[in-house]
Amino acid sequence: DFSKDKATSVDRSSWDLGFYGGSDFRVVLNNGASAGAKVTTATSLAAVTEADAVGLTLAVSQATPATTDFAYFDNLNGSIAGTVIPSISSVAADNKVIILNRGTGGGIAARPWIKLKITRNASGGYTLQYAELKETTNFKTVEIAKDASFNFKAVSLTSGTVVNAEPAKADWDIVWGYSVYQTTFSGALVPYNFSDLVFLNVLSGVQSAEVLTSDFTYAAFTEANLTSAKVVFSSERDAIGTKWRNTLAVAATPTAPAEAAGVRTNRFYLIKDATGNIYKLKFVSMGAGSDGGTRGKPVVEYKLIKKS
Repeated sequence: DFSKDKATSVDRSSWDLGFYGGSDFRVVLNNGASAGAKVTTATSLAAVTEADAVGLTLAVSQATPATTDFAYFDNLNGSIAGTVIPSISSVAADNKVIILNRGTGGGIAARPWIKLKITRNASGGYTLQYAELKETTNFKTVEIAKDASFNFKAVSLTSGTVVNAEPAKADWDIVWGYSVYQTTFSGALVPYNFSDLVFLNVLSGVQSAEVLTSDFTYAAFTEANLTSAKVVFSSERDAIGTKWRNTLAVAATPTAPAEAAGVRTNRFYLIKDATGNIYKLKFVSMGAGSDGGTRGKPVVEYKLIKKS
C-alpha cells in the first residue's frame, strides 16, 4: 500500500477460497497455491466420491503443461466473471458440487482433495459445505458474511474459519508473490507456475504504466512527464507481471541487447492508486544473477509524484 508505506505478508497456504464482497456472488480459488477445481453435475455432497476424481489432475504440470489445463484455474486477468466456480445462484439446487485440489504451489505439502458446495444464505452472504472426497457424512459448514470493504473474505479449509487473505480493498495497490500464470510451451499458451509475479489491485481500480529508461530516467521523472504519449496506463492485472525481472540471462537479438539475470534496469513503473495518487516505482533487487538481492525478498523504491 504505497499511500501508507505498508506491506502485508500472507502465508499462501493459510486460505483456500475467497468470497467476493461485491454485488455478484463469486468465489475465487487460491492461485498462489496453484489450486485447481472442476464443477461436477452433482448437487449433493454425498453423491460425489473419490471415483469422480479418477483421471483428474486439477494442477499445473511444469514438465508437460497443456492449454486445456486453463479450465482448472480462474481467469488470469482477475475478472470476477472468469471464475471456475460459477456465480452462486439464489436457487440452492442450481449450485453444483465442486471438486477442489487445494494445490501444492510454492512447496505446500499435498493435502486431501475436497468436495464442496456453496449456496447463498439468508443473511445475504454465503454458506459453504465441504468434506474430503472419501467422506459421506458429517460435512463441515462455514457461514461467510459479505463485506463490501474487502474484495474477498477468505476461508481456510484446514481450520474451517474465515481468515484474512488480503487487506481491505482500499488498503493495497500491488501484490508480489508466486502464482499460476502463463507461458508459451511448444508453440501454445499454457498455464504455468511463476515466482516473482506482481499483480495490480484491479478490482479497486489500480493502474500501472511501464516507462523505459531510454525515454525517461527514474530519478528525473516528475508529474510534468505524465502527459507524454509514452506514458500509457493499463488496467490489466499483469501490467507489471513478470516484465520487471529476468530469472535467467537473456541473449542479445538483432533488435534488443543482452540482459543479465535479475531486475531489469531498463524500465520502471508508475502506479495510479484507487484515489488517483500516482507513484513512480523502481525494482532494485530480487536475488537473481548479480543484482545483490535475496531471492524471495525483493527490494523496491517508490515516490509520490502526483497527489490526488
